[in-house]
Amino acid sequence: MRRNLRVAAYALCVRDGRILLARSPGPGGVPEWVLPGGGMEHGEDPHDTVVREVAEETGYRIEVTGLLGVDCLRRVSRRRFRPAVDRHAVRILYEARITGGDLRYEVGGSTDLAAWQDLAAVPGLTRVPLVDTGLRLWRERPATGRLAGAEE
Repeated sequence: MRRNLRVAAYALCVRDGRILLARSPGPGGVPEWVLPGGGMEHGEDPHDTVVREVAEETGYRIEVTGLLGVDCLRRVSRRRFRPAVDRHAVRILYEARITGGDLRYEVGGSTDLAAWQDLAAVPGLTRVPLVDTGLRLWRERPATGRLAGAEE
């Protein structure tokens, strides 16, 4: 079985009762809202990753104001006629505030739209589970950076 480790950094930017989200083509072509952020480049610091990714996906410059936590996800992907892949994602979630730039959409990247969404509307959005994880970390602020009930 092949192994695949991916480390990524994401930002939670909340202001005036709204959260900054980006939209990404989901499975089957159905768009999903995601936290702005993404994968680290080899040798890159996670802090630099989140600053770069937010700028790429939204046009905004940010200041990281805190570390909310770390989330892990592990799945084994099995495909016919190919070896199984044990995928492990480590996702670092930061709180951030906008310091400059203008909201714009990413061209030719992993997202196609960025927008401020009302926090109250988030449950009705088609979104990836990491949005809910990030909001729980932001609201609960666990001292360990890990949510109660997180899988081992």
